[in-house]
Amino acid sequence: MSVTIQIPSALRAFTERKSEIAVEAKTVGEAITALTNLYPDIRPHLFEEEGKLRSFINVYVAGKNVRNAGGVEAAIPDGETLTLVPAIAGGAPLGVRL
Repeated sequence: MSVTIQIPSALRAFTERKSEIAVEAKTVGEAITALTNLYPDIRPHLFEEEGKLRSFINVYVAGKNVRNAGGVEAAIPDGETLTLVPAIAGGAPLGVRL
């Protein structure tokens, strides 16, 4: 089954600047594994050393966060798009007005 993974701009340095990658997969876990097999340098940005998906990486399939719908075991229909969304924190220090 062909799945398209949308790569956020913050991670494109690890995918030859590609914004989308097509992989063959039936589940979220298979899709992310296929991505890391193609682009090994992205792996530490997605997974902890123990192999668990990092807590600040959100994965969406058909607009739904898979953490609430089966996690990495969630099925992906053929032709669907998987979107990686890393949480980004930051801002101005307290008391500083921009």
